[in-house]
Amino acid sequence: MVENFDPTTIEDERVRQVVMELMNAVESLSGKLAAKDALIDQLRDEINRLKGEQGKPKIRGNNPAPDLSSRKERRESKPHHKSSKHDQIKIDREKVLQVDRSQLPEDAQFKGYQDVVVQDIMCRTDNVLFRREKYYSPGQKRTYLGPLPAGYHGQFGPEVRAWVLMLYFSGRMSEPKILEVLHTIGMHISAGELSNLLIKDQQTFHAEHAQILEAGLKSSPWHHLDSTATRVNGHNHHCHVLTNPLYSFYCTLPSKDRRSYLRVLLGGADLTFRLNDLAVQLFSKLGVSSKWSREIAAVLPREVDWDEEQINALLDDWLPTMGTIVRKSVLDALAIAAYRTQNSHPVVDLLVCDDAHQFNALTARLSLCWIHEYRHYKKLIPRFTHHLTLLQAFDQGFWKVYQGLLQYRLQPSPAQAATLEAEFDQLFTDHSGYDQLDECKARTLKKREQLLMVLSHPEIPLHNNPAELAARQRVRKRDVSLQARTRDGIGAWDTFETLVATAKKLGVNLFSYLSDRITGSNFLPSLATLIGEQAPSMALGNSWGQAP
Repeated sequence: MVENFDPTTIEDERVRQVVMELMNAVESLSGKLAAKDALIDQLRDEINRLKGEQGKPKIRGNNPAPDLSSRKERRESKPHHKSSKHDQIKIDREKVLQVDRSQLPEDAQFKGYQDVVVQDIMCRTDNVLFRREKYYSPGQKRTYLGPLPAGYHGQFGPEVRAWVLMLYFSGRMSEPKILEVLHTIGMHISAGELSNLLIKDQQTFHAEHAQILEAGLKSSPWHHLDSTATRVNGHNHHCHVLTNPLYSFYCTLPSKDRRSYLRVLLGGADLTFRLNDLAVQLFSKLGVSSKWSREIAAVLPREVDWDEEQINALLDDWLPTMGTIVRKSVLDALAIAAYRTQNSHPVVDLLVCDDAHQFNALTARLSLCWIHEYRHYKKLIPRFTHHLTLLQAFDQGFWKVYQGLLQYRLQPSPAQAATLEAEFDQLFTDHSGYDQLDECKARTLKKREQLLMVLSHPEIPLHNNPAELAARQRVRKRDVSLQARTRDGIGAWDTFETLVATAKKLGVNLFSYLSDRITGSNFLPSLATLIGEQAPSMALGNSWGQAP
């Protein structure tokens, strides 16, 4: 009965306020108690391990984990249209099936054919013995051999090279399973040779990997960014994914701090550091005190680029008393200033991302993900029905504003923008009396500019799902292959996952593209060229007043 009690039924204002404060205190203490119980269990297990005993076994219960997804709340039903697939099937050969004439009656008349399309594939070897003519010139002391066809070198031809890359990076198969398939077909190949096919001699694809990033950065002023954990030879690294509707770029680095994200925006290149007016502005934004800001301005020359080793040596010599935390913020500001004022690489104007602090100040503008923001509210677990009712009412208002912003993206207008701003302010400033909900609303209100960035730039989405889905591909790869063992291996992961994801977005047949590059035919345009051709029609930078 206590949990179902509605304090609004109390007529005495003072008593009602006391009861509401007590209910909020219960909510707060319940949350703290649950957190402390979890910490006590963790410490108890650690004490047992230090004593040489075993900790509590981690047995998952039958109850599912808390659902933080907002798919049900934001889902809109759409009409489903099923189209025929027969028109899309390529016919490789035709075969006429005749009726046994002896079974036909005398008055049977020929009425044409009834077509039946059957799809099938053939998996077999195509081993070739090349007999290369051989000539020797005694005068020149030189041997002449008939050249191998393009794409043929070593023991394996271009088709199997393309299929191996397809199965490993697009099909998410492990190397042992690919070996099993190839052995079943009749190929003789070892695990080491298969690994070399995946990693070695991929300079052509690595070059296109870099070209995709440059073309992708030029295609629009805004991009998504996210990261996920990756193991490299037993060490923890982070795979960063930069993407927009035309491409996805993967880059694995040891860390995921601000300077790592800057390296991603530069295609993995080493950073430079520059003191200029922008750097001075960033000092205060990143928590550098005015004292250190003045001292840095007094010793560092302006508009000079330094590499990381040089700038650290300068700070060691001139400002040796600077603490580690302050130096990190100073270096972040100098690196961001150098990135945002350089002209050798395209500069991203706006990032769509979650609210991790590492994204702050990287770009001139920031747009935060509404779905990530809603997760803070999904974590609230009210004990009282009254609080649950308040939370449900807020949820309706939250998704009403969200749907309004979606409609605004389709037909933006100043009047609608003003209405949505007013609805946002009212939703997140109204006091509900449920303290935990009001605290969440106050935190969201501080992100008002980033959450309403779509009102200034309707091209950008309201969520970071494209980057989340792209990062999930690395998670699936990690589930299958666990880790890359070498830097060459993780470089191949980054390159081919970029090619797979970008080819899919551009509507390019991946196998045809791989075969074309392996044979050196180059009949197909590069993915970077296709990005440049498709970008103008998508108009991803209209609100910036410029064509991409």
